[in-house]
Amino acid sequence: MIRVKNLTKTYGQLKAVDDVSFDVHTGDILGFLGPNGAGKTTTVRIITCFLPPTSGWVEVDGLNVFDHSLEVRKKIGYLPENAPLYSEMNVLDFLHFVMSVRGVPKERFGKRTKEIVEICGLGSVIQRSIGELSKGFRQRVGLAQAMVHDPEVLILDEPTSGLDPNQIAEIRSLIKKLGKEKTVILCTHILPEVEATCGRVLIINEGKIVADGSPEELQSSFRGKEQIYLELKTSSVDVPTKLANLENVEKVEEIQSSGDGLKKFNLQCAKGADLRENIFRLAVENNWVLLEMRKQQASLEEVFRQLTTS
Repeated sequence: MIRVKNLTKTYGQLKAVDDVSFDVHTGDILGFLGPNGAGKTTTVRIITCFLPPTSGWVEVDGLNVFDHSLEVRKKIGYLPENAPLYSEMNVLDFLHFVMSVRGVPKERFGKRTKEIVEICGLGSVIQRSIGELSKGFRQRVGLAQAMVHDPEVLILDEPTSGLDPNQIAEIRSLIKKLGKEKTVILCTHILPEVEATCGRVLIINEGKIVADGSPEELQSSFRGKEQIYLELKTSSVDVPTKLANLENVEKVEEIQSSGDGLKKFNLQCAKGADLRENIFRLAVENNWVLLEMRKQQASLEEVFRQLTTS
């Protein structure tokens, strides 16, 4: 659905986007990540026809954004970080205004309004002035304006900003549902949201793509040493020594010990080694009560920091 090839955007001597290439297909929910100034917003603005590229090209459903700008815009729903709203209008009038701008036939206004109000949870505020709404409801109205014309591509920049936890869960569920039939690009700094929503992650830094893959693939690639979290209950004082003597254990870090015998450890092991079975046997042999044991991997936040900091 979206093809970006050798995309470059310069401002004088500054390369905001530097030879970026990637594809996004129908049914993809792509998390597009990058620190401030990395080129993320510039790339999105080129895809949405707000900016022309210096070189390279972008196609949306086979249409070049430079030669077919109007047609491309019809296929895209865009929610920028600061939603473009008219505070003096009420919600219903605003949605009808956006529908008319987007070319939705007037005979479809009623049905589409009902659908979009239900999807975005705007029923309780439909007659209220936008300027009177909370930040969370204004964000919902911004999402509604991006979707009123039923676009094939949705580009959402911080769509859950200002929402409470229940609303965030609803929007995540909505994005997943939309992603089954549309192309979705989600720009956000909330990395748990990416892990919960996106099947693929693209990280840009200093204008270049530095990572592309599923959250699981990126976490696995940057994990390095194997890590095991261990929680035991025992009065024995030689637990760290016995754990350290296990084959392939490289480091034992005791992170908590309490008077009731509760002990917590992080074990660093050789890459590729899975010591959980050996640890279980050691616990049985020494009558340790094994409360918890799990493999740990680098979080998406750790991967992001590794890739975007010098």
